[in-house]
Amino acid sequence: MKLSRWTIALYVGLVFASGVVLGVFGHSLYSVTSVSSKTTAPQPKPEDVRKKWVGEMQTRLKLTDEQFSKVNSIYDETRARFHEVRHRMDPEMEKIGKEQREKVKSVLTPEQQTEYEKMLKEREQQKQQNGGRGPGPGI
Repeated sequence: MKLSRWTIALYVGLVFASGVVLGVFGHSLYSVTSVSSKTTAPQPKPEDVRKKWVGEMQTRLKLTDEQFSKVNSIYDETRARFHEVRHRMDPEMEKIGKEQREKVKSVLTPEQQTEYEKMLKEREQQKQQNGGRGPGPGI
């Protein structure tokens, strides 16, 4: 079977066109911007969360002024108690963390200890940048 020049040109044109379509699709597929996990919304302040919650309670439960005042004082008392417990725990938590760091250092070589100290300083800087929230205990 003999193909005419026009048929061959049509086939070559179709192959070329399909290559262009495939190239455009591939480029768009690989050039899509990815989502970054570091772009999180800022954490609301605890006081703002509380105001929103108490406001919703007042609206949905139809609290009287007296009830609203009592609920607010309950939340104030609870916050004070949580704060007190956290402050009692802080020294002990710091002691446990210090013991952990010393135990880790005891298994490291002097060169590793130097690098470990550098890692701890970087972690502390990260913690300060995150508003006091570090990676968590035991890490």
